[in-house]
Amino acid sequence: MEPMPVNALPIDLNADLGEGFGRWRLGDDEALLRVVTSANVACGFHAGDPSIMRRVCAAAVANGVRIGAQVGYRDLVGFGRRAMEYDPDELTADVLYQLGALEACARAAGDRVRYVKPHGALYNRIVHDEVQAAAVVEAVRSYDTSLPLLGMPGSVVLRLAAKARLHTVTEAFADRAYTPDGRLVPRGVAGAVIDDPELVCRRAVSIANRMPLSSLDGPAVSIEAESVCLHSDTPGAAGLAAAVRAALEAAGVTVEAFT
Repeated sequence: MEPMPVNALPIDLNADLGEGFGRWRLGDDEALLRVVTSANVACGFHAGDPSIMRRVCAAAVANGVRIGAQVGYRDLVGFGRRAMEYDPDELTADVLYQLGALEACARAAGDRVRYVKPHGALYNRIVHDEVQAAAVVEAVRSYDTSLPLLGMPGSVVLRLAAKARLHTVTEAFADRAYTPDGRLVPRGVAGAVIDDPELVCRRAVSIANRMPLSSLDGPAVSIEAESVCLHSDTPGAAGLAAAVRAALEAAGVTVEAFT
């Protein structure tokens, strides 16, 4: 059993939602929306379509869950997880387009987009790529300077966002392995995705308690985060998310949205 935290701060629990397309569905959005506090809603480029976006936004509002725009590469076939080269102006325009599309669905549901989180290969690229990171920051800055940008601690995109006077929010992944330098282990590497529920719960509590996590290679790594992410395409994601929330609350951690 994890030790009771001495001064744990409240933590957000987010998940990627609305990642189906047409008749194809991925994950149990409705079940996850009863557990998480923030929903990263696919905006139609890596997954999602107008009907799905509208449905997920309505369900998020009904459950009191914050709506976030999960913007990604224009890559439905690759689920936004393939590396892509982009003209910076085109990437800015694509992010703006996705923000506007989800904003319409959120407003129709009685709310608005509350934050932005890049998806997949774009998320990992802007950890270190100054050009693509700057393009994403420019899109958010141009659209709404009050929107927080959710990303990896120490990433280039969060540094540039802070420089642009945008609000930044750090996150950690309870169901993904880390390298010793605090980066995500690529999905193609064995052990990159953690599917042991007990271990995922322990890691989530450690994140909330600001305690180091073991990396894939063994050395502990410190990940300071305000939000914990779980992936909806992990087998049994809804049950896992419920177990994580229960473990956090049992450890005395307040689970609440950061917006």
